[in-house]
Amino acid sequence: MPRSRAAATARRRPVSRPRWAAVRLLALDVDGVLTDGTIDVHSDGTESKCFSVLDGMGLKRLAALGIEVAWISGRASGATTARATELKIAHLIQDRTDKLAVLQQLARRFGLEPRQVCYMGDDDFDAPAIRWAGIGVAPAAAMPAALAVADYVPHRPAGRGAVREVCEHILGSRGQKSLP
Repeated sequence: MPRSRAAATARRRPVSRPRWAAVRLLALDVDGVLTDGTIDVHSDGTESKCFSVLDGMGLKRLAALGIEVAWISGRASGATTARATELKIAHLIQDRTDKLAVLQQLARRFGLEPRQVCYMGDDDFDAPAIRWAGIGVAPAAAMPAALAVADYVPHRPAGRGAVREVCEHILGSRGQKSLP
């Protein structure tokens, strides 16, 4: 385990089943959370990103249970818009680095308290939102500021099932079994 993750893990409080069950909004950063943080820029200026189908299925299952899903990205991207459209993500906010302000606006819009919000981010400007949320999550490769305030660090890497792992905790807290 990398030193920064071990140090951050020592400060975390356990995330109990009732805390996962309270979640009514899962909000996610995109680059470095739903992807591994890599952006391929092609010679014609277009870009591409890799998203995990595992994460997509988890998000679809949450939405089917009536849990709000939001993506809050610090940069605008056609690849992000295309994937969000494909998954029918109702709340896509791009080109915003003030993640905490956006997260609080969403919570007010849905009439939620912080304990009903789970936020996952990987960078310094995600740290205030991670800290504010009832469950703050940072992938293992996140920046130290995000790891330091996270309640939970998934075992799977970003862009390779880390979001699905969070979805499974939320689903499991509601008695939903993993798909065979």
